[in-house]
Amino acid sequence: MGERLALRAAVPDDREAIAELRAVVMRPDLERLGRFDPHRVRQRFRDAYTPAHTFLVLYDGAFAGCVALRPTDDCRWLEHFYLRPELHGRGLGSAILRTALAEADAAGETVRLNVLQSSPARRLYERHGFVLESEDPVDVFMVRFPPTGRRLSVSPNTGP
Repeated sequence: MGERLALRAAVPDDREAIAELRAVVMRPDLERLGRFDPHRVRQRFRDAYTPAHTFLVLYDGAFAGCVALRPTDDCRWLEHFYLRPELHGRGLGSAILRTALAEADAAGETVRLNVLQSSPARRLYERHGFVLESEDPVDVFMVRFPPTGRRLSVSPNTGP
């Protein structure tokens, strides 16, 4: 990922820093949808935080964001993918996403996520192979299937 960008395993003490970043990053989209509640946006993260599946993003050694890949019975869920707003538009999100997806691809696993309606993040996910699975008035649910690695073999017809 480059020497300026690194991932490290999250620990329980990272919870509040991530909750604060979540509130900052999600505020514009939630306000647009009329759903921003400063307490709820933080509490929903606190309630769902699982350090075992979460990685902190470090940029030049400082906290810059996070990403989680939570395993389920049939896939992994990409969750809590937040990056400090001043770092958006530099290709860092793509680099982080490529790293996270490489692990799922190596395991042959499908990855799912949800993103808020009209969020600019949807374009990032589409560039990395996610497609629409379903949607509701608030969320867009997307899926990315693992590469099959299969190749079509075409042979000339040598029939009778």
